Amino acid sequence: MLLCFAVDKCAVSPTGDRLYITSHWYNKLLTLARDGTLLATFTDPALRVPRGLHVTPAGQVLLVCGAWSDTVLQVGWEGQSKLATLATQEDGVRSPGSVCYSSKTSSIIVGQFRSNNILVFRVE
Repeated sequence: MLLCFAVDKCAVSPTGDRLYITSHWYNKLLTLARDGTLLATFTDPALRVPRGLHVTPAGQVLLVCGAWSDTVLQVGWEGQSKLATLATQEDGVRSPGSVCYSSKTSSIIVGQFRSNNILVFRVE
């Protein structure tokens, strides 16, 4: 039996020209072109075991959460640079497993991997 741990989550840019992939096994966020060409690799100590991944509707920002680092990060659309740390353990984040931005409510919704809690952070 072959086990593959290379891809955990993936998301597509609104224009369809970029594919974003998290690899929790390798602690990376990869950005690929439509043809599969590797465009960028993002690693950061604040992104250990990346799980959740979301592209905002405008496609300008990626949201990615680190399950073992208890963080939610904002990464630029090119997939190369951290723009901000949006939430940490101090904000109640514990093993985040999913993340989503709602433009309707201007909030970031974070699902927790090891609990029944969902966190909602209002953004301005």
